[in-house]
Amino acid sequence: MSGRRVRAAQAGTPPALVDGLTIDLAVEPPTLDPALAYEIDAWSVVHSIYDSLLQFGANGEMEPLLAESFSLLDPLTYDIKLRQGIAFHNGEPFDARSVSFTLAHIVNPETGSQLAQNFSVVEDVEAVDDHTVRLHLAAPAPWLPSQIAPWMAMLPPDYAADPANDFASNPVGTGPFRFVEWERGQRINLERNPDYFADSAKGHAIAQSASFRFVGEASTRVADLLSGSADLIRDVPADQIATIEQAGSEVVAFPISGSAWVRIPTDVEPFSDARVRQALNHAVDIEGIVRALLAGSGERLASLFVPGGLGYDPDLAPFPYDPERARHLLTEAGYPDGFATTIDYASTEAADLVTAIAGQLSEVGIRTDARPVELATFNATWTDQAAAPLRFLTWRPLFDPYTLLSLVVSSSGFLSRYANETAQALIEQGAVETDPEARAGIYRDLGRALYDEPAAIYGFDLVAFYGVGPETPPWTPRADDYILPTYRREHGAE
Repeated sequence: MSGRRVRAAQAGTPPALVDGLTIDLAVEPPTLDPALAYEIDAWSVVHSIYDSLLQFGANGEMEPLLAESFSLLDPLTYDIKLRQGIAFHNGEPFDARSVSFTLAHIVNPETGSQLAQNFSVVEDVEAVDDHTVRLHLAAPAPWLPSQIAPWMAMLPPDYAADPANDFASNPVGTGPFRFVEWERGQRINLERNPDYFADSAKGHAIAQSASFRFVGEASTRVADLLSGSADLIRDVPADQIATIEQAGSEVVAFPISGSAWVRIPTDVEPFSDARVRQALNHAVDIEGIVRALLAGSGERLASLFVPGGLGYDPDLAPFPYDPERARHLLTEAGYPDGFATTIDYASTEAADLVTAIAGQLSEVGIRTDARPVELATFNATWTDQAAAPLRFLTWRPLFDPYTLLSLVVSSSGFLSRYANETAQALIEQGAVETDPEARAGIYRDLGRALYDEPAAIYGFDLVAFYGVGPETPPWTPRADDYILPTYRREHGAE
C-alpha cells in the first residue's frame, strides 16, 4: 500500500490548472479562525487560505513559508526575517505588524484558544524593522516552531481587528486560495490566488477554484469519488480500496506523522492503578485490528512517540497482546471480576475501530460501552469527569511531541487527566532543552516512563488513505495530513 503514488506531471513543469476541484472532507470546520482550528479537516481549509511563518516539510523538518529565515540567536530569542512584497488577499501588506497581531490574538483570553498556554512563552514581539521580528521568550522553547507551523497562520491586522468583517467566517489570508463563500453545512468555496508567490514551499495551485465539501459518511465520500462528483476524498475505508481501484480511481496510501490511541485518566478509580492501565494495553490486539480494519497499515506503538518523530525509541517494544496477563493484572489490582466502563469517540472517527477495542476489553472482564459523541461536545469534555474515562483519539502531526505532551500528558495540561511525577519531570526537562540530541534522549526516557505508567492504550501510527479521481491533476499529499489543492514537484509523484 505505501508504495502507491499520485500521477506525475511532465518533468520541469507544474501541472496544468483544471477549472474546478472538489474535495470531500469528513468534518465541517466550526470556524476559520486559525487559533481555534483543532481538527485536521479545518486545517486543510485554513492552510489553503492562510500561510504561517513556517510549515512542516516532508520529513518533519521546518521549512520557511512567510519567513525567509527563522533562527535562534540565544536560548531566549528567535530572529525571524519576513518575506517582502507579500500582500493579503485584500491588499493589506504582510509585515512585522501582522506577526505581532496574530500572536496577540492567539493568547488573548477572549479568543479562547486551547493553544494560548503554549504561545504564552513569548513575552514580547519586537519589530526590528518592517520585515524583521524577534520573539523574546520567558524560557527556552525549542518546540515553538512546531506550534507556529500549524497554528500561527498570519492574520491581516486591519481587517481582522474590525468586528464587522467577522474574519472567522470571512477569512483573508496570503495563501494559494482566496475565500469565496461558505454554504453552511455543505461546502466552502475558494478561488486561486493569482498573486501567490511562485516559490512557496506549499507548491502550485492545481485548480482555478476549489470546493471543500463536508461529507461525514465514508461510504458517501467513496460514492462521490466513484460518480465523479468528488476529485479527492479523505479516509478511504480499507474494504473500499479494491472497489475504488477497479473503477479506475486511485487510492494513495501516505504515511503521516500521527497516532491513534485511547486516553486513560489517572484521576479516577480504577485507572489510577498502573496495573489496570497495563492490563488494558495487554487486552487489545492492536496488530490484529490493524490487519483486519486498516489493510495492515500502521505499526503498534509502545508509547505516545511515533517513528520519525522526536523521542521515538525503536528499542522499546510495545505491550504484547496477552489476555491472560491482562486478567492477572486486574486480579492483582483487586478487580478479579473486572469492571464496567465507557469509551467515548468523536462521531467522525472510525466506529469499527472503537467497537473492536471495546469488544476485546470486554473479553478480559472490562465491560466497555463504546459511545459516539458529536464532535463539538467531544472537544468540550476533555477534562469533564462526568464524561467517559476512556477516549479514543487520533493526533497529528507528531514530528515534535511537545503539543501532545504539554496539553494531554502534563499534569498542568489544558486537556490533561494524567499525573505522574517521573513523567512530569521529564516533560518539563524536554520543554527547555535546546540541544536536539539531549532533548531526544529525554523523550526516550519519557517513553519508557509512559510504558511503565501508561497514559493510554497505545495504538498505532497513522497512514492516510486518500481517494484520487481519474481526472484529478497531479497532487501532493503531505506528512501533516492537510489536503491542500496544490502540487509540489520535489515531494510529489514519482
